[in-house]
Amino acid sequence: MKFDSDVLVIGSGIAGLSYALKAARFGTVHVVTKNRQDEGATRYAQGGIASVFSKSDSFASHINDTEVAGAGLCHRNIVELTVQEGPARVQELVDLGVAFDKDTTSGEYDLTIEGGHEHRRVFHSRDFTGEAIETALVAAVSKHPNIRLFENHAAVDLLTNVRPQKLRRSDGMRCQGAYVLNSTSGAIHVFSARVTVLATGGAGKVYLYTSNPDVATGDGIAMAYRAGARVANLEFMQFHPTCMYHPRAKSFLISEALRGEGGELIDASGAAFMQKYHSMGSCAPRDIVARAIDSEIKRQGADCVYLDITPKRSGHTAAALKERFPNIYAKCREYGIDLTTEPIPVVPAAHYMCGGVLTDEHGESTIENLFAIGETACTGLHGANRLASNSLLEGAVFAHRAALRTEERLRRMKPKLDLKIYEALPDWDSGKAVPMEERINIAHTWRELRTTMWNYVGIVRTNRRLEKARTRLDYISHEVQEYYWSYLLNPELIELRNLVTVADLIVRCALARKESRGLHANLDTPYLDDTYFKRDTIV
Repeated sequence: MKFDSDVLVIGSGIAGLSYALKAARFGTVHVVTKNRQDEGATRYAQGGIASVFSKSDSFASHINDTEVAGAGLCHRNIVELTVQEGPARVQELVDLGVAFDKDTTSGEYDLTIEGGHEHRRVFHSRDFTGEAIETALVAAVSKHPNIRLFENHAAVDLLTNVRPQKLRRSDGMRCQGAYVLNSTSGAIHVFSARVTVLATGGAGKVYLYTSNPDVATGDGIAMAYRAGARVANLEFMQFHPTCMYHPRAKSFLISEALRGEGGELIDASGAAFMQKYHSMGSCAPRDIVARAIDSEIKRQGADCVYLDITPKRSGHTAAALKERFPNIYAKCREYGIDLTTEPIPVVPAAHYMCGGVLTDEHGESTIENLFAIGETACTGLHGANRLASNSLLEGAVFAHRAALRTEERLRRMKPKLDLKIYEALPDWDSGKAVPMEERINIAHTWRELRTTMWNYVGIVRTNRRLEKARTRLDYISHEVQEYYWSYLLNPELIELRNLVTVADLIVRCALARKESRGLHANLDTPYLDDTYFKRDTIV
């Protein structure tokens, strides 16, 4: 079965849905998402969206903060355009109905500050910011007559006009849509489109411990790479410093905003330790904080450290803390922790992929008519480490820029000629694949993959660990290929295949960078080497 549209969007977070709303003004849009329409990293974003608003702030300051966090690898032009276009994109969210918090006295936006920021510039909706944004976008998309949403549909692979070559040159390639699995019926359909947009989020589930939701399996990055697109900087996986440490708390993030509001990282004895690692203390950039926590845990032989936001430490009343962080307060109470009277146990966990599908300033990949936006993309904004709350900003800005470029592209295309091309797209061929009777092998392989990545390609790396990971991943990849060709596809197998691809790319990028920079820390090459490695790692 074929589904034809002007634009195919794969993913339904802030980037995908923002883009869909804009593209629907001039074309038909199909949005496919492998789970519910509101399930993804956007929904769980607690902190907020960074953008210059206060008179005491400036574009120059936001640009500088972004570049400092990025450790010399940010693309200056991308940083400038993202920061400068930010206020307009935030206003669009407000116009959609996102109610960012305001000061009850002045009526002005209640901007907060997070690690690495010089000024208060983070818009938030208490600690439900992502949910507020996602809710507004879903409501707008569901009412638009030009948008058709396909829930529980998992993209398998991209359709292009030529097969990728061994040298991975994507010159002359054009994307024409994707094969998509209907997870309910098991059928695989052709979704043809003149423009295809990858907005599938990150790949945190490649690691054993992550703040990401279960859907974060690197699908867009893996599909783009298999199709022949260039990817870059996958060695830079950001580990969020503070995820709740509790046997029943699955990947619950403790927002950086708590540290912005006076929370302090302490050890089991109550001693604050961040000042000895960075002058900004607990509000230092995430890579520094994550490594510091990792170092303290290893040095003391501890299971975790603690985040103290109690009134005595932060200066806020218990009532104010409950009002500002209702979600985090409720979740902590669920696990027997009262953040107003005791510190929260925390550990680092894989959080955000700073690399991804290599794109230009409009979000277009090295394959024509294939765009990547949001965490799936490597735009050059984040460099070697993302500044807090720049992720939602990037998603909104590049959704807009990609939509503008899409409108220009569709105007130039010849609809009648395109129709013949897309009608000729081949149906999915399952060959001799048979139904999978048991899924225990997938679960076992998934666990082995994630454990390998956590143990050998984590916060601090060595060449020996990376080589061990590469050897083990080669074996796992062979297993997964056997599953792929032997069995009919299901969502779990699709995700496992994508995770193996992304894991391999992370290791290859990490081995290629012979220095330590930003989120990539290698004990064998602990120095910064601007002469040879002040550049993107492109594969």
